[in-house]
Amino acid sequence: MQQYNIPGMSVAVTYQGKMVYSKGYGFAVREDSTPVTTNSLFRIASVSKCITAAAILKLAEEGKLQLNDKIFGEHGLLGTRYLRNGYDSSILDITVDQLLHHTAGGWPNSAGNDPMALLPTLPIDSLIPHILASSTLKYKPGVMYMYSNFGYCLLGRVIASVSGMTYEGYIQEHLLHPVGINDMHIGSNSKVTRLPAEVAYYDNWPGLAYVTNVSRLEAAGGWITSAKDLAKFLLAIDGFDTAPDVLTAASITTMTKGSEANPGYGCGWLIDGAGNRGHAGSIPGTASEIWSSRNGVNVVLLCNSRNKDAFFNDLHGVVLTILNNKTLLSTGTSQP
Repeated sequence: MQQYNIPGMSVAVTYQGKMVYSKGYGFAVREDSTPVTTNSLFRIASVSKCITAAAILKLAEEGKLQLNDKIFGEHGLLGTRYLRNGYDSSILDITVDQLLHHTAGGWPNSAGNDPMALLPTLPIDSLIPHILASSTLKYKPGVMYMYSNFGYCLLGRVIASVSGMTYEGYIQEHLLHPVGINDMHIGSNSKVTRLPAEVAYYDNWPGLAYVTNVSRLEAAGGWITSAKDLAKFLLAIDGFDTAPDVLTAASITTMTKGSEANPGYGCGWLIDGAGNRGHAGSIPGTASEIWSSRNGVNVVLLCNSRNKDAFFNDLHGVVLTILNNKTLLSTGTSQP
């Protein structure tokens, strides 16, 4: 926090089904010295993709979709509602599984050309047809890994369409409330409209902290939560029998399996060679990281600022320190 001028940070750690550490550091609101508490809500940016992927797998369990279902076209999950003259016909081949694994063949986040950053005031249901009509796929679907916020945005529309609910409402009712999580929401876009327990966000470049249309990011990066609730959610999808899971063992296996194009990225999760999984999130004013180890440890780190250049890789070093802290994991108790 000192090195990168981070005003506030929240940490939560679970081990073998129990919360062993939960604590806030620094300021939720720097101007009036409001402290970060264990109930403080933070934007989590791309860590949201883990939540979206879990919802897709839950819908598959419910028989409402299959991972090989097409997204667009007369028989696609989104039909033709977003298709306008001029769209690339290759998008008719894109499947749910390819969006989950970032192998749809287009719309990468590279070189400052993230489609989700274009026309920031345009509603999502207007942005989608604009992007589809104005861009072509770079690769045949299923061939190449290209990390894509827009792809997960489409998955959010799939969740809403197939469930008959809002994206946020489906996840709250089917994934969060069943495990006692009642304070996770899609965030808003300004300091004035943030929730009462939500932190303020800061960036080392003035004016950037609230430039992102967080509510439109939604399925790709729009969730806000406390670290302890996010850790509780990780417990519910970790595959261990120390706490009830909201997904079946088969779904969790699917979630943690990479693609041929990138064996190191499953459904919304980065996967290392040892079988651990994690994800990071970064937008102006926000840095986050989660990690679930194969030994039953879940770690959540949330910050209300980030390095001026981008994300700071040191955060993963903090995760590794926690994972190797035998004293914390064996004797730790939850902080007030």
